[in-house]
Amino acid sequence: MLEAHQLSHQFQGEPSVVDRVIAATSRQLDEAGENVAVDSDAVEGHRHLMLSPPHRANLLNASYNVVGLGVIRSGNQIYIVEDFGRALPSYSVVQAKSLVATAVNKMRKQSQRPVLPRRDLAIADNAACSMAHADKLATDDVQKLVQHYTVLSFTTVHPETLPAESLRAISSPNLRSYSVGACYARTTSYPMGTYWVVLSLE
Repeated sequence: MLEAHQLSHQFQGEPSVVDRVIAATSRQLDEAGENVAVDSDAVEGHRHLMLSPPHRANLLNASYNVVGLGVIRSGNQIYIVEDFGRALPSYSVVQAKSLVATAVNKMRKQSQRPVLPRRDLAIADNAACSMAHADKLATDDVQKLVQHYTVLSFTTVHPETLPAESLRAISSPNLRSYSVGACYARTTSYPMGTYWVVLSLE
């Protein structure tokens, strides 16, 4: 902005705000926003941002829990950049799978069905990672599982919560066991990152 002597959230040839924020952190985010300003000093810059409804909304957004700040002075002016995001809890794949498993058992209990034993299938993890690599739910590895199991495949940033449409399959009285496969990845469709989950019901 200093070089161009103008305010902008994205100059020609520059990545988008979301892409820049994602590149700056390894944390999983599901929201991002940015304020830019030029003013005489930090106090005046903040005051003017608070007088602007969209900038004020970013500053007071209670869901944002991480921030990055940049300030540079040029003569009697300062250029200000404030980047905001909402960082989600960081789970390992093992932790994410455990959260999915807990959600399965919770759904079973709510449906007044007995808790199911969990089996770990390496092919379920492979199928989940195949979805992440292909950036889609339907892959050949998932289809191989479908030949032997009832398969629920989905993406989520909240592994502790199952999709509502999974209730019917999970509450079936005929189930004997289940497995959870998961893979975390940032993809073109999910640039901020998501868990790719394969739930195999037997």
